[in-house]
Amino acid sequence: MAQRVVIATALILKPSVLIADEPTTGLDATVQRQILDLLRHLQQNLDISVLMITHDLGIVAHYCDDVTVMRNGQVVESGETKRVLVDPSHEYTRTLIDASRLSNLRE
Repeated sequence: MAQRVVIATALILKPSVLIADEPTTGLDATVQRQILDLLRHLQQNLDISVLMITHDLGIVAHYCDDVTVMRNGQVVESGETKRVLVDPSHEYTRTLIDASRLSNLRE
């Protein structure tokens, strides 16, 4: 419920961009999906952009159109999510994918 309250509070001023910094950390899979589906619904119905900050490449693969990979505060790769996750150009991105549940995307 706390995440929903924070999201509702953030939307009171009708922003054009919503920044969601690790919005599902510490949530079980069911509640995580509900929060992410809520963010997607809000994005589509309120015509806002959502900047999702996360370490979870599963969330990125399922919910994000574009991705920017950063290492030590520097952008190392950016582009359409599917392209970056299937054919990464930077070694750090490949390392992240190999360490995640998404490693089978590239096979």
